[in-house]
Amino acid sequence: MRRRAFLLLGPLALAGCGGGSGAYYPAAGYGAGYGSGYGNGPIGLGTGQPMPAPAPRNERVAILVPLTGPRADLGQALLQAAQLALAVPGAPPLDVKDTGGNPQGAAAAAQSAITEGAGIILGPLLSTETAAVAPVARAAGVAVLAFTNDPSQVQPGVWTLGITPGQQVRRLVAAVQAQGRTQIAALLPDNDFGHVMGQALTQAAAANGLPPPEIRFHDVGMASINTTTRDLADYANRRGPIDAQIKQARALGTPEGRRQALDLAKTPIPPPSFSALLLADTGEALAEVAAVLPYYDVDRSQVQIMGPSLWASPSSGSGQVGGAWYAAPDPAARAGLEQGYTAKYGGPPPAVADLAFDAASIARVLGASGGFSIAALTQPAGFIGADGWLELLPDGQVRRGLAVFRVERGGPEMIEPAPQSAAGTGS
Repeated sequence: MRRRAFLLLGPLALAGCGGGSGAYYPAAGYGAGYGSGYGNGPIGLGTGQPMPAPAPRNERVAILVPLTGPRADLGQALLQAAQLALAVPGAPPLDVKDTGGNPQGAAAAAQSAITEGAGIILGPLLSTETAAVAPVARAAGVAVLAFTNDPSQVQPGVWTLGITPGQQVRRLVAAVQAQGRTQIAALLPDNDFGHVMGQALTQAAAANGLPPPEIRFHDVGMASINTTTRDLADYANRRGPIDAQIKQARALGTPEGRRQALDLAKTPIPPPSFSALLLADTGEALAEVAAVLPYYDVDRSQVQIMGPSLWASPSSGSGQVGGAWYAAPDPAARAGLEQGYTAKYGGPPPAVADLAFDAASIARVLGASGGFSIAALTQPAGFIGADGWLELLPDGQVRRGLAVFRVERGGPEMIEPAPQSAAGTGS
């Protein structure tokens, strides 16, 4: 049985890097500038099933965060980031509600905010809290910009702002396809994170008209990684004909036969059927995968390795797969937010603060230009936020513009910039 380890939060510091934990977080430390402008292009409804039309209400903004309990420090950072985004003349008022970090508190906070006239809800933080808030908000026709990255919470009227595995995988598939790599495979841990990555790869391949990917899941430990890699690489069939010829040459028992066997032993093994390979491990498990791949002649000069944005951090073990790609926001764009947050609060913002800053900034812009209607929230122009361009889709999905980075010894190198519109996102 797979270990259940979803999260729950937006981009936090790395977690579970050793041994490939099932918990998934976008890598920390990304974003776009404090005070960034937001897209104000043509406004349209798009497609999909919208949430119920909201009843007339005050254009107030509510934020649901844990100000008590074990995650109170994160709640305080989220609140400060939202306050920073709204610290401009004419910004809508911000109603602060404490969730206590649990579903019951989150549902009560949402009901209180709606009763007091909230036109939009920012937060909550956790996936379980979002699940409790969603029916309360939908019944009132109030939109929710949640801070989780759990794709199971996506629904019309509830947008999850945390950067998801699906967003990352779609961007990577688009990047390798542009290079002419159309056969993609995946070697993933048999946990929730691995299966979410695998599902995202299957969906991205289909959306881009590519063949169904070959996907294999491995258990913890070198034995399973070794066996699964050998199977995925089809090593027996690739190596088998050459070994059979070597055996026949040696069976001759002559000097010429021995010479033929030596020459055959130098014959290159045919490449695997795939030209791009998606991984999801970190830490020790990633080191084990990296050691096994060349043993089964998966040559990185022929096969492009791809992985999660967790690889942005050296502590993930990504140095084991130099030249690999991952998709993530452009960290250079976050400098303005860091400057503004540090100036006001005396220290740099944690990565999760990006989500609250973006949500509050969207609310600020829409509050000043007509309110929080579905049409306004889902405008095709999208928004430019602390993690780059994003678009809220009518079905609750969030489309993001992520950059593509290559793992290098001296640090990651951006090889494709983050798109500023839907073009190039892989969606």
